[in-house]
Amino acid sequence: MTAETQTATVADRGERTELIDKGTSAKMEKTIVVEVIRLVQHAKYRRVIRISKKFYAHDEKRQAKQGDTVSISASRPLSKLKRWRLKEVLTRNASAQ
Repeated sequence: MTAETQTATVADRGERTELIDKGTSAKMEKTIVVEVIRLVQHAKYRRVIRISKKFYAHDEKRQAKQGDTVSISASRPLSKLKRWRLKEVLTRNASAQ
């Protein structure tokens, strides 16, 4: 095998999923919790409702604080709950301590 056949390009592997929303907790060691809120239409009643889901993301350098707007990307499983990595902190929370 040559080195050309071993390396997979991003186009072959596909793009990694990215999510952007506010961090709700940064109390754990090297882990942040990001709650993503999305709007969906109810199947029966056709009313738009809010659905929220928590994602646990790995924050190696402990950059993110509670209330910061962050970007996370999908990764391999890092623990029982962590399947995301912190990509960058987009905006800081002004009232964070």
